[in-house]
Amino acid sequence: MSTACTILGIESSCDETAAAIVSSDRTVHANIIASSAELHARYGGVVPEIAARQHLDVIRPVIEQALSEAGCSFDDIDGIAATGGPGLIGGVLVGTMSAKAIAAARELPYFAVNHLEGHALTARLTDGLAFPYLLLLVSGGHTQLLCVRGPGLYARYGTTMDDAAGEAFDKSASVLGLGYPGGPAIEKAAIGGQPNAIQLPRPRRNAADCHFSFSGLKTAVATRWQAANDAHKEGRQDAPSVADFAASLQQAIADSLVARTKRALHRFYDETGSRQLVVAGGVAANQTVRHALQELATAEGFTLSTPPLSLCTDNGAMIAWVGCEYFQLNRTSPLTFAPRPRWPLDDEAPPPPGRGIRS
Repeated sequence: MSTACTILGIESSCDETAAAIVSSDRTVHANIIASSAELHARYGGVVPEIAARQHLDVIRPVIEQALSEAGCSFDDIDGIAATGGPGLIGGVLVGTMSAKAIAAARELPYFAVNHLEGHALTARLTDGLAFPYLLLLVSGGHTQLLCVRGPGLYARYGTTMDDAAGEAFDKSASVLGLGYPGGPAIEKAAIGGQPNAIQLPRPRRNAADCHFSFSGLKTAVATRWQAANDAHKEGRQDAPSVADFAASLQQAIADSLVARTKRALHRFYDETGSRQLVVAGGVAANQTVRHALQELATAEGFTLSTPPLSLCTDNGAMIAWVGCEYFQLNRTSPLTFAPRPRWPLDDEAPPPPGRGIRS
């Protein structure tokens, strides 16, 4: 029998310092996010030292704001959940130590949450989705396909052999002079562009497994952009625009995600009989990617669930929700838990061909 609870969740794995109050009835009482993206934009990406210092500066006011917005105090909280990894270790340490301190002082249960599991279980918070389901987790640091059977029960079908889809967005945006963060910048720049204007590869599109690769796509954007710049300097009127590059990159990433996910859908259905697909992570906010995956799900007879845009990127609500799931299972974490820069959801999955071990 489940036990009702209200959990404070803390997220600090990258450049967002977030805190949220969530109850086991799926009510989000508060979801506060303080981003340091503007501080990192001048460097073209996240600087770990700057991110860690910013987490230190804002973690307390963010938590206080979450409690205030929820209209509650620590007396109303049943447990503290915080991202324990994977992520930039400086930021993870800030969130973990803050959570441990609160839990110890208030004598509350503490839950060290895998950041990836936060994304993995968001559909449970937003849609009350039943297990099992196939998850495409696609973000700045991770691109994975997983069979989700329950909290802590994951079977990884595929992962990236090199770079994540989100990294391809970020690095290509930098090459194109669009700034950071790259995903939203690419999507905005793609408006009015032609998605087939630039011939870009679809890495591993016909491979027999479910693994991804985006490194070659990044290289192709860089080399073709240099050629386009040369054409512009020569005064050629037919040289492709930034909009064409952005639209073509966006379509290439969507096509690659669809190809690998289609193969995983067949394996997942054969193993479980379920026809439920979930897409989560920051890249799930991209409308071209969402549309392409919706078309795939419809064609394959699957139901697609995607989080609202506010819960696609890193946030405290997803961490608090994992805390709710584990609270009901009475699975707490010891205060001796050590933050982990790498923390795979399926720690028994072998690395893909040609790549070392990575979460």
